[in-house]
Amino acid sequence: MIAYKKKEARSWAWENLKGVYNVVIPSYSRDLTRLNENGIRHDIRRELECGFSGTLLVSETAVTLAEYGQFVTWAHDEAKGRLKLVLQTSFNTLEENIEAAKISEAAGVELALLTYPPSFYPRDLEEIYQYTKTFCDNTNLAVMLFPVPTWGFDRLHGADIPAPILRRLIDDCPNVVAIKAEGGYPGIMGQVECHRLFGKEVIVSCPMENDMIPLAQILPIQLSATSNTEYFGSMIPHIFNLLQKKDYDEATRLFWQTQPARKANIVANAPSIAANMFINRMIWKYQAWLQGFNGGPLRQPTNKISEAVMNALRAGLAKSGLAPTESHNHEFFVGRNPD
Repeated sequence: MIAYKKKEARSWAWENLKGVYNVVIPSYSRDLTRLNENGIRHDIRRELECGFSGTLLVSETAVTLAEYGQFVTWAHDEAKGRLKLVLQTSFNTLEENIEAAKISEAAGVELALLTYPPSFYPRDLEEIYQYTKTFCDNTNLAVMLFPVPTWGFDRLHGADIPAPILRRLIDDCPNVVAIKAEGGYPGIMGQVECHRLFGKEVIVSCPMENDMIPLAQILPIQLSATSNTEYFGSMIPHIFNLLQKKDYDEATRLFWQTQPARKANIVANAPSIAANMFINRMIWKYQAWLQGFNGGPLRQPTNKISEAVMNALRAGLAKSGLAPTESHNHEFFVGRNPD
């Protein structure tokens, strides 16, 4: 049961949505027929050890609605209120995503990250507004809007979801509490525009650590959600805390220290996003495994990860002083808690 009423969602968000949120990708049994409870609980414990304030529970790895409910239930039970859990609305249709919100709310999620199905092809900006408003109207959850090139909306506007549509949604949907501002990415204009126009009404999240660390030195950023920051272990939550204390010199020193890992991350992920408009979750799960998370197999359809990419990601961490696991790469495909 969520701790706020729909009309109170924004005040709840300003008080509670703080820090760095990363992602947890569900773990599966070795035969991929069911979820792996021990692996999921392991990852939630690792989240807390690393200092994350919340996490996106990823749904775009071929989980069913029923399995996703179980995923949330185990994560919520293991977190015991110490971690904000975020629904990823990446199911097949608007109707399925509304159902996922109902299931997730009952199981312990407090925030929904609104994404759009691969087959959603709006002919104009009004269709984006209508889809988004319909979802918001049919859930009690707080909602984080997500303008990003992944949806293919840039054919309608360069900002992906332009400011006038965001303005209407903020005015018309009291449970819109935040914007994950990646419109027009790569580039910071979407982030800056959202801060300028909406930053006193809703939380503007800066999810990309390579943007967040410099921008937080000149903009008020209370939330960095959600991305694959677990690749850096506990480093990004640590830097975020330094930024909140205005210790910009130390935050900047650590930014440059971790530049090899940052470059490896960008190089590994850029081809999949650019060519397929889809995150390679196998890469993200491997990145987490390098820092002590469960790892393990993923269901089809999934992207693959090459030995060259694995070794480059491992080397980036080592050069940054971030101590990747010494376990051999083949152990990633088994996972730390095989079931």
